[in-house]
Amino acid sequence: MPLSHDTLVLVADGRKALFLRNEGDAQQIDLRTASHREREDRKDGDIKTGPAGRTGRPAGAGAFRDTMEEPDFHQQEEDRFAKELSEKVNRMALAGEFEELVVVAPARTMGELRPLWHKEVQSRIKGEHVKEMTDRPIGDIEALLIGEGSPPG
Repeated sequence: MPLSHDTLVLVADGRKALFLRNEGDAQQIDLRTASHREREDRKDGDIKTGPAGRTGRPAGAGAFRDTMEEPDFHQQEEDRFAKELSEKVNRMALAGEFEELVVVAPARTMGELRPLWHKEVQSRIKGEHVKEMTDRPIGDIEALLIGEGSPPG
């Protein structure tokens, strides 16, 4: 995929986001880190609000049964991070900070981001790659974008 000079490349997952800029041109990609964000991992006790729901009927001698599965608090944190990330990208698009955008993210994160994009972001997306790449070197990300096979991972 040819990338114009200054194309913004967002490489994200539920805990980390890299904003890269193409300092090269359509013939020679040269990605450089523009900024990054990382969600602070919190312990379960820091993000839980209370125990799972209980029934009013005892399951046995004085015990109560759980009626609901405990929410996946870490997944909620990842979804919240994706929401905050989409808001940042929306603000950037509305401020004219990029003309073209390529997004690289795993399926879950991509699914959280897509419905939250402002129409200005949607109109500037030039490509999407559903792949986990936040912990890969920039060379692997460049290889993915120019289509030189699929880097391992």
